[in-house]
Amino acid sequence: MEDYILRYIDGEPPLLQGIYREAHVKLLHGTMVSGHLQGRLLKMLVRMIRPSRVLEVGTYTGYSALCIAEGLEEGAELHTLEIDDELEEMIRHNFGLSPLGEQITLHIGDAALLLPRFEDDFFDLAFLDGDKRSYWQIYEATFPKVKSGGFLLADNTLWHGKVLETIATADRQTKGIQEFNERLAADDRVEKVILPLRDGLTLIRKK
Repeated sequence: MEDYILRYIDGEPPLLQGIYREAHVKLLHGTMVSGHLQGRLLKMLVRMIRPSRVLEVGTYTGYSALCIAEGLEEGAELHTLEIDDELEEMIRHNFGLSPLGEQITLHIGDAALLLPRFEDDFFDLAFLDGDKRSYWQIYEATFPKVKSGGFLLADNTLWHGKVLETIATADRQTKGIQEFNERLAADDRVEKVILPLRDGLTLIRKK
């Protein structure tokens, strides 16, 4: 079914194809890259929301950031946060291959330390794809930075289907996703819906 879908949606730009391949060749967790389908959805959502400022928590290779940037209007900006400084050279190289890189500002460091530097109500849209072990904490730190009526997108909220399983005590990532989903379901500050796309994508609107 996914192969069928990919045949009938917009194609994956050649630059992103290269980034996707490079991630799978050079990095241990290449499957963390958003990929063709989710990348086209991110671009479409940005087109629909028309944000002036976007936040991304978790840059990885820069694939999803470039997809978001594709949807930005002229003068809009994306700030993306990445904790792994070993990826900085790859990310900056990938951004440098695209003219869209000029709309992206990369911040290297822990989101818990970087997020307080931004003013409240600064962003129209946030894409959360950081450490799943502290997903709720990242959400809470990001929440005040998003304007009322703005949107948050949380990636990997179905977590390979493991959210349905009884998990091992040491599996803190699955526990983090389960906690996030349970607490978000009870959060009356927002409207939310989970899309069973790829590894699960939750769309959240701040009231």
